[in-house]
Amino acid sequence: MNTVNIGIFGRRNVGKSSIINAVTGQDTAIVSDRPGTTTDPVNKRMEIFGLGPCVLTDTAGIDDAGELGRKRVAATEAVIARIDVAVLVFAGDSFGEEEKRLMEQFRRYDLPIVLVYNKSDERRLAPDIAERLFSEYSLWVLEFSAKAGGEELKAEVAALTELIRDKVASSPYANEQPMFSGLVREGEDVLLVCPIDSEAPTGRLILPQVNAIRNLLDIGAVATVAQPDRLSVLFSDRERRFDMVVTDSQAFGEVAMAVPEDVPLTSFSMLLARSKGCFKEYCAGTPRISTLRDGDRILILESCTHHASCDDIGRVRIPALMRKFTGKALEFDVVGGLDTVERPVMDYALVLQCGGCMITRRQLYSRLLPAIEAGVPVSNYGMAISYMKGIYDRALKPLLK
Repeated sequence: MNTVNIGIFGRRNVGKSSIINAVTGQDTAIVSDRPGTTTDPVNKRMEIFGLGPCVLTDTAGIDDAGELGRKRVAATEAVIARIDVAVLVFAGDSFGEEEKRLMEQFRRYDLPIVLVYNKSDERRLAPDIAERLFSEYSLWVLEFSAKAGGEELKAEVAALTELIRDKVASSPYANEQPMFSGLVREGEDVLLVCPIDSEAPTGRLILPQVNAIRNLLDIGAVATVAQPDRLSVLFSDRERRFDMVVTDSQAFGEVAMAVPEDVPLTSFSMLLARSKGCFKEYCAGTPRISTLRDGDRILILESCTHHASCDDIGRVRIPALMRKFTGKALEFDVVGGLDTVERPVMDYALVLQCGGCMITRRQLYSRLLPAIEAGVPVSNYGMAISYMKGIYDRALKPLLK
């Protein structure tokens, strides 16, 4: 189950930290009457009924001042690309340019938004402000008092979490399409090729392989798991017919030679491209690999942070394969996790995203949005590797049902 990421935004001293403490029922964030107490994003994990595992992120005030304040505001705005729903808190008459700028960012990333008017015990929300916000954003404002106690506070927290739950549920990014949805039927036999090499985690499978097995079991299909060196034995059995073969991308070339042409073949990474979104953009961007020129810079986005080995697919194998395929002197930047990309996206001729198994569908979309908006081609590991191995059309065909 994906974790739901909830960002809490607003000016200094509007009660963001108090609201997080009320929702978590703990002193998760430091509360003070002094503006600017929260200086960096603070995360709190919890379980919210109806949503499952969640991360609440308390952010610095969007009206912070000075050189350090601008850095804090930049860190706050960077959180927007990592969340699934935004909660914007304001108080008094303080819905001004800072809030409007945030609302524009939320809309850019197509985020569900919850507006919270805090400190309602001190001053009620003016009807004209509520009407204006509904007219401009089609959003009702939830009135809240973090200072309320007992049953009153419980009721307000319940109303807030229910509103967040409804916003997330109605989002087009709420439900990730299962990997084999519409591709495999009950009773069909799918061969999963899972190399156990230096890149394989000790004692376990990688997450896409685990998710593939679970999805096939949910469908009622048969999952057969093997390493590449067993393919000749498996396909020598003329009585057994596989309805699809899925391989780890780095073994594409070897597996493609062993699997008969009439058997549908694709990769875990390409299945993730279809289920996570941006598939259309990947299809358009992948062939642009052939147009790369000397000196072009490629951005490789890894969604997890890990120790790189000498065989690392993103940092070693793909750059080597791309230089060999294009015959060009290419430059590569690798950004791990959800870290900030330091260069302007227009500096890149291509953006290459990993499968994205460790991030939500929305996070993957937000990660690629700047490149898509700028017209920079995007692809992912599996699609790029299949293209450079000369089996792109074959690997793509099973996904176009």
